[in-house]
Amino acid sequence: MAKIPVFYSFHFANDVMRVQQIRNIGAIEGNSAVNANEWERLKRSGKAAVQNWIDQNMKYKRCVIVLIGSETASRPWVRYEIERAWNQGKAIIGIHIHNIRCARNGTCRKGANPFDEFTFNDGRKLSSVVPCYDPDPSQAYRDIAANISGWIDHAIKNKRN
Repeated sequence: MAKIPVFYSFHFANDVMRVQQIRNIGAIEGNSAVNANEWERLKRSGKAAVQNWIDQNMKYKRCVIVLIGSETASRPWVRYEIERAWNQGKAIIGIHIHNIRCARNGTCRKGANPFDEFTFNDGRKLSSVVPCYDPDPSQAYRDIAANISGWIDHAIKNKRN
């Protein structure tokens, strides 16, 4: 199976080690990792620089995967990435990663669904059309590894027109 190009959206400070584990699954081709120093330098460069980085890195991706930790839903850049992906007609999915063990912090509490933060004009929430997966807590990594390709394929096939 060919690797699918994806963009990962997540809360860097809290979840980067969990996200790195997801990247290492190898079933998908994600945007290249940014280290903490690069991310801080990019943020100090200003809003336009961060938006440009996101836009450039999301440009040719087929799916945006929001990796949801305890505070992901409240992060302004995650909100920007979700809105940008939706407006560009990209496939989007969410995966809760609170049960992926971080070497520094262990597991974390389950975060809110970030797609609940967006409402259509008819009152429906974006979460009513964007799937958000919550892997088996006892085997979260294994569950994600076994299913992520299928989740992405499903999102791409069923994305909005």
